Amino acid sequence: MATASDCLFCKIVAGEIPNDTVHETDTVLAFRDITPRANVHVLVIPKAHQDTLAQMSAEDADSVAELFTAAGEVARLEGIDESGYRVVSNVGPDAGQEVFHVHVHVLGGQNLGPVAAGRG
Repeated sequence: MATASDCLFCKIVAGEIPNDTVHETDTVLAFRDITPRANVHVLVIPKAHQDTLAQMSAEDADSVAELFTAAGEVARLEGIDESGYRVVSNVGPDAGQEVFHVHVHVLGGQNLGPVAAGRG
């Protein structure tokens, strides 16, 4: 797992790595994914480092709420709030989490179809 000092997203929050910001509050940053999987693909992250959603606890309920509130605001700003969008969080290696800093993907701007439940 990452520490705040070597975390890619913490470096983005700190301004060490440029990003294409879509929305920002005191506690949340939303920016375009550099390898988009849909016409709209924005990452929403808490500014404070946590590795995964699974590690967050009841004390972090406000942070989780802020994350999902920001995801809804991103959808509105991107013009996909009425046509529909998907909010996804990959938790852990088996789910495909690549950056170990809590984040959700806001995907939309096209028909995404049903969620695939692949079996390997």
